[in-house]
Amino acid sequence: MITTLSTHSTGMPRRARRLAVAATAAAALLLTGCAGSDSGSAASGKDGGLVPVSMGISPWIGYGQWYVAKEQGILDEHGLNVDMVQLNTDADKISAFASGQVNATNLATHTAMMLQEAGVDLKIVLIQDYSEAADAMIAGPSVTSIDELAGKKIAYEQGATSDLLLHAALNEAGLTMDDITPVPMAASDAAAALISGQVDVAVTYEPYITTAVGDDPSLKSIYDGSDAPGLISDALVVSDELINESPETVQALVDSWGEAVDFYNSDVDAGRTIMAEAASEDPEALASAFDGVLYFGKAENAKAFSGEYVDTVLPLAERVATQAGLLTAPVDLKSLYDSQFATN
Repeated sequence: MITTLSTHSTGMPRRARRLAVAATAAAALLLTGCAGSDSGSAASGKDGGLVPVSMGISPWIGYGQWYVAKEQGILDEHGLNVDMVQLNTDADKISAFASGQVNATNLATHTAMMLQEAGVDLKIVLIQDYSEAADAMIAGPSVTSIDELAGKKIAYEQGATSDLLLHAALNEAGLTMDDITPVPMAASDAAAALISGQVDVAVTYEPYITTAVGDDPSLKSIYDGSDAPGLISDALVVSDELINESPETVQALVDSWGEAVDFYNSDVDAGRTIMAEAASEDPEALASAFDGVLYFGKAENAKAFSGEYVDTVLPLAERVATQAGLLTAPVDLKSLYDSQFATN
C-alpha cells in the first residue's frame, strides 16, 4: 500500500534535504508534546508477531529498494503489511515520525542524529546507501583541487547535503568558511551559477552534475561523496516502541531490504526500471544518479556495523554536522543504532 500525504512531487533524482527546517519541525513537535506520545502507533499490539508498519518515504533513489521489495513480492513473502507514506521533504518525514503518524522512516544519517538531539526515541536499524559520485563539488579549469578553494566563490545549499560536503572538503583542505566566499542558493541553481561565471565552484548533486558537465565539458569534480565515505548516507529509522513491541517486524523489514538489494544486484536494469517507474521517470534519465549510489545489502550492513559505519561514519557525520551548525550538542552515538537486525 502507498499513501500520499503531500500534493507536491519533487521527482526521484534527488530529495531536497533542508535539515535546519527539519530540525525546527521536530523541535516544535516536541515542545507541543506530540513527540513520543504515541510513536509507533501504527503497530497493532500483536505481541510476538508481525504488526503493521507505516513507513515515511520520499522520492530519492536511495530508498528505491523498498519499491523493488514491493514489486517483487518480497514484503508479502515476509508477511509484512507496509504502508509507504509519501512525504516529499525531510521536514514532513520528521514531523510524521515524531508525532507517531509513522513508526518507521527513511532518513540521512545526520538527520537521525538531529532527531535524537531533539529528544525523539529512535534507532537506526539498517544502512541503506552511501552517496558517492551523486554528490559532488564541481569546478572549471581555474580550480583543480580543494587545496585551491581559499578566496573562491562557492555556491551551495545551506542546511542540505551540499552544506555537509562543503564543510568536509574545507576541513580536509585545512580551511574554514571564513577562507571562502559562500554563495548560498538552491542546489538546482548552483551548477548554472558556475557555468555563467557567477561563482568559481558549485556543490550540487545528480542529475545537476551530469547536466552541467554536458553543457560545459571543461567542468570536473574536485571532491565528492567517495572522498568522505558514508558522510552522505541513508538509513532506516524505527521507533523504539516498534522494536519493543515486535522485533520480528523490524527483522522482516531489514531482511526484505536485503533481498531487494540482492535482486537489484542480480538484475540491475530491472531494479532500476522498478524504481524509475515508481517515480514516473525514465530509467535512462536517472542513470547517472544510480551510478553515484552504493546500496547496502545484509552482508554490507553486517560488515559496516562491525566497523566502518560505527567507528568512522557516525563520528564523521556528527563532526561535520556540528561544524555546519546542524547539531548543537554531542550525540550519544552508541544509543543511535541497533545493529542486531542487520548483523544476524
